[in-house]
Amino acid sequence: MNPWWNRFSYILFGVLVLNSLLVRAQVPPVQMCTAASGPACQAVRGDRSEGWLAQTRSEVMARNGVVTTVQPLAAQAGLRILQQGGNAIDAAVATAAALNVVYPANTGIGGDLFAIIYVAKEKKIYQLNASGIAPSGLTLARMNSLGYKAHPANFGPGSGMPSGGILTVTVPGSLWGWQEVLTRFGTKTFREVLQPAIDYAEQGFPLTEEIISSWRMKNALPLMGCCTQLDPDSVKTFYIHGIPPAVGTIFKNPDLAKTLRLVQQQGRDVLYKGEVARAIVAKSNALGGTMTLDDLANYKGEWVTPVSTTYHDQFTIYGTRAPSQAWGIVEEMNVLEQCVPIWYPGQTLATLGPTNPLFWHALVETKKVVYADLYGHNADPNVVSVPLETLSSKPHAASLCGKVNPKRASGTGSPASETTDSGDTIYLATADRWGNMVSWINSNFAGWGSGITVPDYGFILHNRGGLFTLDPKSPNVIAPQKRPYNTLSAVLVMRNGRPFLVTGQHGGDQQGQGNMQVLVNILDLGANVQAAGDMARFSHNQVSNRLQLESQLFKLVGSQLISMGHNASSSDGSPVGGFEGIMFTPDAGASSGCAPTDLGCTAPIGGIYRAGSNFREDGEAVGY
Repeated sequence: MNPWWNRFSYILFGVLVLNSLLVRAQVPPVQMCTAASGPACQAVRGDRSEGWLAQTRSEVMARNGVVTTVQPLAAQAGLRILQQGGNAIDAAVATAAALNVVYPANTGIGGDLFAIIYVAKEKKIYQLNASGIAPSGLTLARMNSLGYKAHPANFGPGSGMPSGGILTVTVPGSLWGWQEVLTRFGTKTFREVLQPAIDYAEQGFPLTEEIISSWRMKNALPLMGCCTQLDPDSVKTFYIHGIPPAVGTIFKNPDLAKTLRLVQQQGRDVLYKGEVARAIVAKSNALGGTMTLDDLANYKGEWVTPVSTTYHDQFTIYGTRAPSQAWGIVEEMNVLEQCVPIWYPGQTLATLGPTNPLFWHALVETKKVVYADLYGHNADPNVVSVPLETLSSKPHAASLCGKVNPKRASGTGSPASETTDSGDTIYLATADRWGNMVSWINSNFAGWGSGITVPDYGFILHNRGGLFTLDPKSPNVIAPQKRPYNTLSAVLVMRNGRPFLVTGQHGGDQQGQGNMQVLVNILDLGANVQAAGDMARFSHNQVSNRLQLESQLFKLVGSQLISMGHNASSSDGSPVGGFEGIMFTPDAGASSGCAPTDLGCTAPIGGIYRAGSNFREDGEAVGY
């Protein structure tokens, strides 16, 4: 016998035997838990031994810098920039760009951006509004001619608008905002901060169970009667062989990598005046949209002063200005401060406590009266008058106390008029060794935005225009060159004149009420920043008056709230908003840290950054 064949036979036999042993000893595959899942999904959770025993993880504490967001790989991208000497603004852009790659359903350069930035060297707070503006041809008459009219039972934002498709696309502001903050406050260039995102897009990244759960493209076609069909360019870009990828798939987006490289070379002009602009307009024209090259070329965001109020004397709360709904968070905190002592004499939110149904009744009813103001007034203040100074004042809050029955639920709308107000967004927060802190929210609005992908460039166009209303009497009625009502909300809190907290959530209309709950958890109940996000929350729909409580909260107070007249039920795992936050605790015994003007300094800040992230998803906080 040929000696070579003899050696090959022995090798083949060994491989077959080894393979047989490996097959017999296989570890069961990782399971996604469903009703039919295997034994791993039947186990019970272990116990925590320190602090609040229901807390899911410890705060991340660091002195040089921290990043927190909804996806671990994106958080690592921001941390990479901090460790390379970048500041919190540089890290925010790097994190946002990475999220465009690893969380494409929720955010990207085809969407909106709001941010509040504390600039340490100036000891000043700035707000950026880089939200989208309606194309010049998007009129109420055009929407009506296509069969879209306001729904008489829906008095909220989005009444009559389609949920996706080209008619919901406004001029995207994200990339304009990225360059704007880098130019004004950053220390790095697009070439540096976009590189981590490009690496992920070119080399690929594994898709997690949480991301895959929503990796289902939304219908975006046709123009009339939208939406019943998928956009072929979205399927081509984000599906594999025509179907959604599986958990653990290494996903690559070379088209988006190409786009980000163009941005490295040409800046934002490539999207607003260059080849990407031409591709957006060509796609819009093909689908019957109205976007023009002039609409893109003329886009500008704006720097404005955020809305603010004091709380319990020592805190100053800042929220993004209209058309963001975050001014409603400011109003909610005013109502709680002014009205809880009237509703429950001798009590505070802290003495009522989160096991008392009256605590939750106060929060829900506060949300209701404030959202009545939001739905009645919130719109683009550059086009209509929005009386923010009045609505965010303490006298106005005090005037609302009598609208609430301290022991009985009020009505807001008909249970038959349920609206879909959930949104998929990302929130991120960053802080650095110089004391800069960033509260940043970037979004496609609903999951996969409009459902429309810019062919050959790898990103989704958002659908924020879907929050215009078609009611001609509303201040939020659709009109050209106007910004729609926007659920995106960024929050910053100062304590005795020093930066204390940056926080935010995603989840559409949930943001206005969810941020209120987190602030109460921290400012009234004394929770740490991780526990504040872990604590159970509610979600109330203003149009249907339906109240959902997370399952353990429903078990605790659900029956009592129902007896008080609330249309309450368990959320049974439905989302109640994301969460991320960074808190700063000064330490008099620590190094004074870097001077805000000394960019070469490597000393840590004189205190501790404490960061939390959302356990309900893949959230992660990182620091060094």
